[in-house]
Amino acid sequence: MLTVIYSDEFLNHKTGLFHPERPERLTAIVNALKSVSWAEQLNWEVPTPVVDRLQPLITLLETVHTSSHIHQVKKIADQGGGYLDGDTPISAESYDVALLAVSAWLDGVDRVLTTRRPAFVLARPPGHHAEADRGMGFCLFSNAAIAAYYALQQPEIQKVAILDWDVHHGNGTQALVEDHPQIAYCSLHQSPCYPGTGYAEERGSYNNVLNIPMSPGSTIELYKPAFDRGIMPFLQQFQPDLLIVSAGYDANQDDPLASISLQPEDFGLFTEYCLQLTSKIVFGLEGGYDLPSLSQSVVATLEKCL
Repeated sequence: MLTVIYSDEFLNHKTGLFHPERPERLTAIVNALKSVSWAEQLNWEVPTPVVDRLQPLITLLETVHTSSHIHQVKKIADQGGGYLDGDTPISAESYDVALLAVSAWLDGVDRVLTTRRPAFVLARPPGHHAEADRGMGFCLFSNAAIAAYYALQQPEIQKVAILDWDVHHGNGTQALVEDHPQIAYCSLHQSPCYPGTGYAEERGSYNNVLNIPMSPGSTIELYKPAFDRGIMPFLQQFQPDLLIVSAGYDANQDDPLASISLQPEDFGLFTEYCLQLTSKIVFGLEGGYDLPSLSQSVVATLEKCL
């Protein structure tokens, strides 16, 4: 059985009419996964309620985020909603939903370490743009970075790698882990593109960062050598005990927010690369805003893990 961690509560993060990071993203993925021929091989789990791990959760949040940022998100939600920036809305339930999303990513770590098999965290809001002191780019809290720090608290984990294949560079994730010798971060992302970070020259404090900027219009034929000559040697040298994937699907050709030309089945190939490294993989949803290509890309990812 392959674990998918999901709750309808993730639909309660309301972003407003016409916002691309909308609840329907998750609904489309759920419907797609429940209609595949291998649907019975999926084990659907709800995330651990925030109340059951509130203090450890807040402690982890404060490991990567400033108290002022955490309080700002809560304050805006308590006031009924508002904006962190022009792209990043907060609704009345967003703070609670964002905490539940973090809890789900932690559950993903726990499940993978128990089963030694991949798990997919189907949660929102996304997180890889959230920096220590601010949220941005639709992101409130840095889910992947928090999950990495949590994983390092487990006795069997000495090193964690984060692979970010979202079309946008995970500026928040990189900033939060690049000074930690036990965490590696690698990203393939469109350049130039939002948020304007992720230069190839950036290597991290311990040679633990690899950025591979991809030109607009790039297809799988350009991504393959990026994996073969860049991502895979980097990860194989680092030898992580756990791989966390910031699984964004906005590099699809049909996605409205970028200009990369991948197809849904290409993410199945990405997954095959990851499985060559380890079966201990936490996939967590980041971007992806064209509903058909988004949902089919998640299907392609999970099908390779069966």
